[in-house]
Amino acid sequence: MTISERPAPKPASMPGVEHGHADVNGTRLHYVTAGTTGPVILLVHGFPESWWAFRKLMPLLSDGYRVVAVDLRGFGDSAVAGDDFSAAVAAEDLYHLIEHLRLGPVHLLAQDVSGQVAYRLAVAHPEAVQSLIAVETGLPGFGAEMLANVLVGGAWYIGTLAADGVARLIFRGRERELISGLVYPSYGMGEPTLSAADGEEFVRAYARDGGFAGAAGLYRSLLLDGEEIKALAGTPLRMPVLAVGSFGGPFTETTMRQVAADVTAVQIDGVGHYLAQEAPAALAKAVRDFVGR
Repeated sequence: MTISERPAPKPASMPGVEHGHADVNGTRLHYVTAGTTGPVILLVHGFPESWWAFRKLMPLLSDGYRVVAVDLRGFGDSAVAGDDFSAAVAAEDLYHLIEHLRLGPVHLLAQDVSGQVAYRLAVAHPEAVQSLIAVETGLPGFGAEMLANVLVGGAWYIGTLAADGVARLIFRGRERELISGLVYPSYGMGEPTLSAADGEEFVRAYARDGGFAGAAGLYRSLLLDGEEIKALAGTPLRMPVLAVGSFGGPFTETTMRQVAADVTAVQIDGVGHYLAQEAPAALAKAVRDFVGR
């Protein structure tokens, strides 16, 4: 058997979850559910992640809550994104998923670059969002775009991902080096937190044709949408917001206090950026305490 004839790796799964697909808003989203009773917590991943980023968190929330983790358009096992994909499109995808599955209103947890997606959803469809949980994230227009500024220590790969077609040229065939060798270690995470098998699951998803298109759309939004987000922030969010920080210090809290009226802040020290993978117990406690209010 030649390399080209080898079967594609199977998507990862784990006991206690069910997989589903939903055709919404002109795309097909893959999602995973756990738990059968209680309020709904919708989990939204960042980069370089998929729903698998919540593999440790979901079991800690599913006793007493219905937990749904989604692959955004262009990520994981959802449909590949087109060139017009953006954070605004992703927010509408999530809204239509909430409506399609009759989940709302949800407690919406988003981390990393998906914070802008969750914020847009909360602004455009507040009736669908009972509370917003922002984990190690920021917003364009409020400093998040500086994460791409290499002159102040920003990450060079953000601009590379955002540039049309460049990620395909540079990262195709080098997904493992980018994800397990560069991005995760640079934000404080490596083995054993990220096992070799975990890394391979993320590599599998990003190695497909168009595997970086979702990330490209979100990072373009991060770099271009600042003025629009600042205009939206003229009307503060009214639902409760939990800002959870770790590697980024108070950045998440500072951002959320500029766009929301009711903000609770939690700082989880001693770990890196990817809290759902690195400190799931501490994050689960913060979420439970907040949602339980």
